[in-house]
Amino acid sequence: MLLEKGTFVEAQMLIRKPVDLVFNAFIDPEITTNFWFTHSSGKIYLHKEVEWIWEIYQVATPVLVTELIFNEKISIDWRKPATKVDFLFKKISDDATYVTINHYGFTENGAELVEKIKDSTGGFTTVLDGLKAFLEYGINLHLIGDKFLH
Repeated sequence: MLLEKGTFVEAQMLIRKPVDLVFNAFIDPEITTNFWFTHSSGKIYLHKEVEWIWEIYQVATPVLVTELIFNEKISIDWRKPATKVDFLFKKISDDATYVTINHYGFTENGAELVEKIKDSTGGFTTVLDGLKAFLEYGINLHLIGDKFLH
């Protein structure tokens, strides 16, 4: 399955919370803003485009939801020109969810591709770290702002 995607980035993390709670953390910007972006134009729904905003960087990006399987998968077209991101949720137990994020569809080559892969790997790993801290311990670590502030 992943081989069809060509070059891709994968980040993953075990979150010790029920799958519906973890899934909802990516759907509902009231939760997501505690570990990722600072503002959203709304909740995500299938075939809906929303805008995610990182106010500290004065950056915004359009996001189109292309697939949504409750408690299992969210697929988006990310930015323009679009790359693809899949958020996969696997119930491990009633109180544990394994989250995998795959980012693919890169058009860059050579050093530009390496830089994109590096940024995406670090960025999505940081998102999952922040998700874990917020859902498991109720702590907003402000990782995105701290990581890229320079």
